[in-house]
Amino acid sequence: MAHCRIRNVRFRCFLAAALSLIVTCGASAGQKHKNQKDSDNASQPLPAMPVPATSQIENDIGEMLGAFQIGNTELMHKHYADNATFVNGDYAPLVFGWQNYVTQYEQARTAFQGMQLNRRNTYIFTEGDIAWASYQWEFGSFVNGKPYSAVGQTTLIFKKVGDNWLIVHNHTSQICPVCASGSQQQTSVPQTPTQNQPGAAPSKP
Repeated sequence: MAHCRIRNVRFRCFLAAALSLIVTCGASAGQKHKNQKDSDNASQPLPAMPVPATSQIENDIGEMLGAFQIGNTELMHKHYADNATFVNGDYAPLVFGWQNYVTQYEQARTAFQGMQLNRRNTYIFTEGDIAWASYQWEFGSFVNGKPYSAVGQTTLIFKKVGDNWLIVHNHTSQICPVCASGSQQQTSVPQTPTQNQPGAAPSKP
């Protein structure tokens, strides 16, 4: 009987030790799995924070106008829909489509020696997949070696296509300076560059 009791005590001790080992190994395995999972999560790049529509449009306008100044039509086209419309610089119908606009832009640009465009007071509004932005601009350049400047306003209408906001309409107006007497100030700048308003469709010669 005593021998049996000793065997039972040893068995219980062995069972307790075995269970303790199993629990310890299980906890270690679980901790190892958790550490590996945390390590895997740490190695994965964090998802990009969504950019507010107004910030995206603000950046797009800046990039488009920068491309306008240096004559990078490919970068300009990135921000325009192919079927965009443009208010004409002359008293003439709308210019329909990017291709018609860029043809006139390239022709008129040849009259200018360098361009500098400053934008201010930009206001951006969104409504679903439609947005519009309005801003004032100051334009400076040289024509036939003489300084030329102009000021005006632009309103752009955007439509969201996928993740991008594309300009579908551009209405740019040059503000004609007025003399103190109330008569319009005259300039000796040739007609084509005079009508070449930043961001708008340059006039035909």
